[in-house]
Amino acid sequence: MDIFLTIAVRTILFYALILLIFRVMGKREIGELSILDLVVFIMIGELAVASIIEITKPWIYTALPMIFLMIIQYTLAVVSLKSKRFRDLVDGKPTIIINKGKIDENAMRKQRYNFDDLLTQLREKDIRSIADVEFAILESSGSLSVIEKMNNPNGEPKEGDITIPLIIDGAIEEENLLRINKTNFWLRQELKKLGYRDVKKISFCSYENGKFFVDIMDEQ
Repeated sequence: MDIFLTIAVRTILFYALILLIFRVMGKREIGELSILDLVVFIMIGELAVASIIEITKPWIYTALPMIFLMIIQYTLAVVSLKSKRFRDLVDGKPTIIINKGKIDENAMRKQRYNFDDLLTQLREKDIRSIADVEFAILESSGSLSVIEKMNNPNGEPKEGDITIPLIIDGAIEEENLLRINKTNFWLRQELKKLGYRDVKKISFCSYENGKFFVDIMDEQ
């Protein structure tokens, strides 16, 4: 009877501790977990199960590593918020798989992403044909974001564009500038015309269909 009581108490204790840890880590959908999130969650789960089963082992020996993992994860999350380079290193970057109706096989190979994966994820979004897709973006979480083609009133396909981030956290995205055949100098000149002279004060700047969206960093 004492054994069952000990198991029950430990189960409740670690259940509460895991809830607390997940609350501290912040809200995020399961499908959007980063690699760091997934590794930490698996380790915490394994530690909790091992401690519940091994009742002869003091529970504090398991609680401390779980708390340390929480601190590590929280610290890395703070660093990730402040550093775009660190986010790209850990989470990776979104990859455009279909660009204006054209499949980028080279991008698919780099991501080890095949046509079966593409068709499966398109079917999950109720899209029957690749021909109906204007843009498909493989997110860093592994999910596929899809923008379908739009038609003019006469039924002909209407060309559009996607939002291209050019500045994130005060840093210019050189790769995205190349994607739209623009230069760093062009971007700075265009922003000056709009009254933005200091790129480092811009938290986010995007370019879509010839128009800019600019958001200035909040004052600390």
